[in-house]
Amino acid sequence: QVQLVESGGGLVQPGGSARLSCAASGNIFSINTMGWYRQPLGKERESVATITSGGNTNYVDSVKGRFTISRDNAKNTVYLQMNSLRFEDTAVYYCKAHATVRTEFGFRNLEVWGQGTPVTVSS
Repeated sequence: QVQLVESGGGLVQPGGSARLSCAASGNIFSINTMGWYRQPLGKERESVATITSGGNTNYVDSVKGRFTISRDNAKNTVYLQMNSLRFEDTAVYYCKAHATVRTEFGFRNLEVWGQGTPVTVSS
């Protein structure tokens, strides 16, 4: 009912920048909180940044001052601007959205994940 498609990952040099995008599509009534998560190889997935529909943001300490999350509600799209990238930022980055869809039975709340996009910080 709702799909998330991420883009923007790839190979980046230390100190460089990258911008991730995540577009939601489907039978969407509204999208509430959206967020970016990451999972380094062999490690658990962690929350990187979240943003509410009203624009309130939250970041994990390790990315504060370097990453910026933003969203375009008209396009159902969330972005993650990543600056001053470090080796330890290497991971698969996933987008997540809390969406409300309209069904024949009423409204339904969903938690939807994207397929992930890899970001590799390497010289």
